[in-house]
Formats: sequence, C-alpha cells, structure tokens
Amino acid sequence: MNIYHAVPNNMIGKKLKSLNVLKKTNPELYEQYITKYKPNRLILLERMVPKLNCLWNDVIHFLPIHPTLVYKGLVESGGKPEFTSNRLFYKIPVAKVDEEATIAIYKYSKEKFKGIFNEIDNSEIQLLDIHRYRELDSLPEVTVDYYREQLSLGNKFGLYHFVPHIFIRGEVDIENVEIIDWSENSDIAIGLD
Repeated sequence: MNIYHAVPNNMIGKKLKSLNVLKKTNPELYEQYITKYKPNRLILLERMVPKLNCLWNDVIHFLPIHPTLVYKGLVESGGKPEFTSNRLFYKIPVAKVDEEATIAIYKYSKEKFKGIFNEIDNSEIQLLDIHRYRELDSLPEVTVDYYREQLSLGNKFGLYHFVPHIFIRGEVDIENVEIIDWSENSDIAIGLD
C-alpha cells in the first residue's frame, strides 16, 4: 500500500515537512509553496482540522489514490494532456510513515463540503491506523463531474476536489522512494465509483 505526494519544486532534504514547519525553518521556500493558495485560498492556511486539533498547514497532504487515476480522469473529462503531463509524485510505501505520526483521512465528500470559508465538518475527519490503510482504486465520480463542469466553463480549478486526502502530522521520510510521472502508467484503468 502506498500514499502519494507531488514532488515539490526545490525540495530540500529527505523528509517532507508541513508548511508551518517550513515557515519556521525555511521562510523563503514557505513563501514559494503558498503561492498556490494565493489570492483566493489563503484562508485555508488558518483552517482548523477537527480531531487533529491543528491547522491545515500543520499537516502534510497525501493522495490515497494512484495519481494516474487522477490524470486519466482529467484527460477523459476533456483536459488537455499537455496541460496535465509531467507531474511527478513520490510513491511512498506506508511502511515509511513514522509509527508516532498522527494520521487521518479527510473524506472530502460533496455532501458535507461547505466551501473553503467554512470549517471542515467533524465527521469528515477520521483518525487512521496506517496498518489498516487501503489505497483507493478509483477516482470519485463526483470529482470527474467537477472536472467536466470546470473544463466546460473554462475555469481554473483544483485537481483534487472531492478526492479524499490523507493528513499526516509529522515528517515523512522520502529517501529512496520511487518517483512516478502520473501520465506514464498506461496499465491503470480508470474506475469510477
């Protein structure tokens, strides 16, 4: 079983760290990484994560689904392959996650999502025993519908909307993990819920 994280630009060291840790240890890199939240999503940096009792940027965010499924969902929804290609991800075996780290899954369901300006519903966060974790084998259909809608409107949009997230409070070792390009794994078929 694996979790996935986009390979950051200008990665320093062999461990992934939360944005709030970077803010203290490498303010320049922190400023670079938060540009994806500007201008409309800076509110997320102050958002509380229920059950973990910390901020959104106190945890590291991971995908519980192979990134190729996200890529194929985008392409099959009308996304241009040249726009979506060449995104690299760390493929991290869950055995590399520190036993002492606090881990949760953010279900990110459409039914309970109230927008970025509202708190996360408590029922959307579930603490997770990493030994019981199972990788998702399909992209939520609601995510594909979202892609189609946003592409038809010509909007800029988030790639992981309504895709569950794994939150880890702590550092994650990436030394010697495989790096994959989400557009190069043609043997994975897209499966919709």
